[in-house]
Amino acid sequence: MSEMRYRDAGVDLDAARVHTANIAGLVHGGTAGFAGAIPLPVMREPMLVACTDGVGTKVLLARELGRISGLGQDLVAMSVNDLICSGATPLAFLDYLAVGKLDPGEAKEIVDGVAAACKASGCLLLGGETAEMPGLYQPGHFDLAGFATGVVERSEMLGPHLVRQGDAIVGIESSGIHSNGFSLVRRLVEDGALPPDPDLLLEPTRLYPVDMVALKAAGVEVHAAAHITGGGLPENLPRIFPDGLNPRIHTGSWPMNSAVQAIIDSGRVPEDDLWNTFNMGLGLCLVLPADQAARAVATIEGAHLVGEVAAGDPGLCLID
Repeated sequence: MSEMRYRDAGVDLDAARVHTANIAGLVHGGTAGFAGAIPLPVMREPMLVACTDGVGTKVLLARELGRISGLGQDLVAMSVNDLICSGATPLAFLDYLAVGKLDPGEAKEIVDGVAAACKASGCLLLGGETAEMPGLYQPGHFDLAGFATGVVERSEMLGPHLVRQGDAIVGIESSGIHSNGFSLVRRLVEDGALPPDPDLLLEPTRLYPVDMVALKAAGVEVHAAAHITGGGLPENLPRIFPDGLNPRIHTGSWPMNSAVQAIIDSGRVPEDDLWNTFNMGLGLCLVLPADQAARAVATIEGAHLVGEVAAGDPGLCLID
């Protein structure tokens, strides 16, 4: 019987070695041989915060439209934007790239984006994994996952315990569709209801850690924060409210970005699906004392006073 090498089974170790060499300079932090390590800051009562997320089927549309360069930022944003909602400062990020057949150039383009987004978010790219899995993924197909860790003093954690009736809700504009709802977006493109325009549809997800740093530097007190992802405003905002209080959002109090507006203008998506699928122009919402709202809006580009905290049944987002 003839010899069979790993390459014959679809796994190219030479390509993997090229990829490892390509990204070696992008990974930071200490090493323990098989894992990355970073020192924790000295704190009184530190809480380690961790989360994970992916980019979903946006990777398919990016591949189809020939624009994968923004996916690395999408991947980092989906996790660090969740992380900061606890009040945590991002410390480290790890990425996982699964492919059917490894293309070192394409993989480096993605990891370059991851590294740049980590730097912009104030955290280290500590390591990652690239897995070539023929048979599980078709050639040309890939998937992404990311893992973020951060730290916050227990006394400085944000959340429902701080939210009070009469607090203001400040929304910060999204950069576009971000990374949710792309199964529907892809169908709209296939049906001709949306143009296959990568500049319109694939704008990378906005990184909000820099905005939280700016608010802290400006002395703005924040009670709670919600990253507006899958489920939109109706699902994500109530998660940061205690029983008996609800968010009341005033439509028209912020501008709509062109990507979300194009989906609305297609006339193909019912209004309830629009609100429950897309961010509708707001990627992060903050709950803060009413007397802090003006300063927050003046501090953050694209921030708007969009609502207030009202009494009401639990779990509802009141949109008028």
